[in-house]
Amino acid sequence: TIAGRVADQFALVPAVYVMFCRSNPVQRREVLLQLREGTGFMDGYWAHAAAGHVELGESAIDAAVREAAEELGVELLSSELKPLTVLHRRHADGSEPVDHRVDFFYECRTWSGEPRRMEPLKSADLRWWPVDELPEKLVDHERFVIEAHHSGQLAPIHSYGF
Repeated sequence: TIAGRVADQFALVPAVYVMFCRSNPVQRREVLLQLREGTGFMDGYWAHAAAGHVELGESAIDAAVREAAEELGVELLSSELKPLTVLHRRHADGSEPVDHRVDFFYECRTWSGEPRRMEPLKSADLRWWPVDELPEKLVDHERFVIEAHHSGQLAPIHSYGF
């Protein structure tokens, strides 16, 4: 059947990203990034400090709150998360199956606790970066969202990789 073939060839993977933002003493916007290590995917690249897959039965906003606690040891309320964009992304390495990613990006400016690396086997560093001086090795689709948001060009929904 067509449904059976589609199920064998297609997967939808939802994920959340929390863009922790602050302004430093000279009023430069900064974002909190982690250096990936030991994950098997994009190790050696900087990425949003809190991000991950939405678990079965979990809403995207609940996943964002959970990821912030698990990865940074901070507490935040869902009301402190500002939706930024949904990124519909295609991921394929030339082999089947092809999956489509649906990435929910949120901005957070208020939280309780000091962000710290809670998963040292998956992260080599945690650092605030000025938005206009992002690291060279930054996950491409995450750079796209940070730069588009900073420049005021971020739409509610984007497609990436098609």
